[in-house]
Amino acid sequence: MIAGRSRLAALLVAAAGFGNVGCPSTAPKSQFPTADDALARMKATYACVNGVQGQAKIDHLSKQGRIRGDLFLLAQNPDRVRFEVVSPFGPTLFLLTSDGKEFRLLDIKNKQFLFGPPKACNLARMTQVPVPGHALVSLLRGEAPVLTHTADQANIAWDEGGFYKLLINSKHSALEEVHIKVLPSDIDKPWSEQRVLVTDVRVAQMGVDLYHAELSNHEAAKTAPPRVDEDGIEPDVPPTGGPCDSPLPRSIHMKVPGSEDDVIFQYKDGVWNPPVLGEAFTQQEAAGVTKGFVDCNDAK
Repeated sequence: MIAGRSRLAALLVAAAGFGNVGCPSTAPKSQFPTADDALARMKATYACVNGVQGQAKIDHLSKQGRIRGDLFLLAQNPDRVRFEVVSPFGPTLFLLTSDGKEFRLLDIKNKQFLFGPPKACNLARMTQVPVPGHALVSLLRGEAPVLTHTADQANIAWDEGGFYKLLINSKHSALEEVHIKVLPSDIDKPWSEQRVLVTDVRVAQMGVDLYHAELSNHEAAKTAPPRVDEDGIEPDVPPTGGPCDSPLPRSIHMKVPGSEDDVIFQYKDGVWNPPVLGEAFTQQEAAGVTKGFVDCNDAK
């Protein structure tokens, strides 16, 4: 944790001089006046997104070992998620659901069915990274979760690496760093019309990094088609939103700096605003496994 602590502390000290940072010639001619203006453009870029569904490769590492497999992912605003991890040989390894009210995890390998509050520590039982549900959904759709703050607690500067760097101070000694890039096609537009990509999110509290997410390989995704009953018995289930072509990060790497805990999502395909059935974000208790209530005090 030491490296993360010193790095973010140095950034915080430097924040006061952000207004004097020079901008290289590659910076947009029309730049965001404030950090909140940049965040508003991020929200505008993803305003059409109500949820995301996709298939991805997952590779996660922790003290308990390494797990690789195919992930079937469904996430819907603000904090509902469904993850099904399937081994390369076919059978399901994990099924995690959270409807924003209750977390449930079927762990086939350890023959466990766990349930409890949808806290970051419980979601981390599969993702390995303690990220709150609403923040996890934001990251999976390519958006940075934003800490509560006032206008004077957020700073923005253009970095010579070709991106904006935002520093956001929040309550309880929390600090967030966000990197945002302008879409190449929008670089010459007025800042109020530019669309942006989030490429890096780091959150710390009391000088200690909580998590770090790197987002890359963005490509436009499309709205999912309706869900059609092949037998023609049930009515079609429409998508949960209208047309949308926002950029989806095809690679998301989340980790806890200074630890062995991390997870990589590599989207093989993804669509926006998928049709959702009523029980998609919950699951029935499984038979033949050990059942147990879990909370943060029990987190591994």
